[in-house]
Amino acid sequence: MHGRILIVEDTEELAELYMLYLQNEGFECKLAFDAETALPLARNEDWDLIVLDINLPGMDGFQFLEQLRKTKSTPVMILTAREADEDVILGLGVGADDFVTKPCPPKVLAARVRAHIRRTITLQTRQNGGIVKFGPFELDIEGMYLTRNGEPVSLSAREFNILKELVVNPGKPFTPEDLYARVWGQEYGDISAVGVYIQRLRKKLEDDSANPFYIQTQYGMGYRFNPEAFAEANP
Repeated sequence: MHGRILIVEDTEELAELYMLYLQNEGFECKLAFDAETALPLARNEDWDLIVLDINLPGMDGFQFLEQLRKTKSTPVMILTAREADEDVILGLGVGADDFVTKPCPPKVLAARVRAHIRRTITLQTRQNGGIVKFGPFELDIEGMYLTRNGEPVSLSAREFNILKELVVNPGKPFTPEDLYARVWGQEYGDISAVGVYIQRLRKKLEDDSANPFYIQTQYGMGYRFNPEAFAEANP
């Protein structure tokens, strides 16, 4: 999945572990071990999400967030060992977007980050009138059509619905059974039809359908839409 994540965590081993997991998910990450270092990074660079520990040396996470919110609206996920309701209320009150309690296994944190980025993409899609841009393409969710460099691309209803499921869930792998249930509305049937429609889509989308960039196969897990395609549309 595509996205830039700033991790602010004073335990270096834990911060590096989080970074490793998120990089494996396709995110670009940068580390800061205290709020004083993190604040200019957060203000001067564009981030899709900041993962913020509360118990930092010097300026704590709440103070960092108060300062950040004076100039930036970057989404912030608070990560803390504190469990008191007052801390949750304070964190959300000063502008946090999510709250994760430590100890948090790195794979759980990565899942929460993925979910947050997907929600952001979905919200941006709605704000753009249901238009999703990737590479030279624009997918109109409500109008149910696809264009490439402004020219219409002919899609059947099933091709469109498969593409829509993949595009609005970037990076998430779907098994053929998943797609069949979502698009055909049936739990059982000719699952091999999914592969046929994927091949049709690749011929219409890809420069080289044998080496697909947009609709990728994640072996053992299914098909996924490449999140890097969004960066292509918004360099």
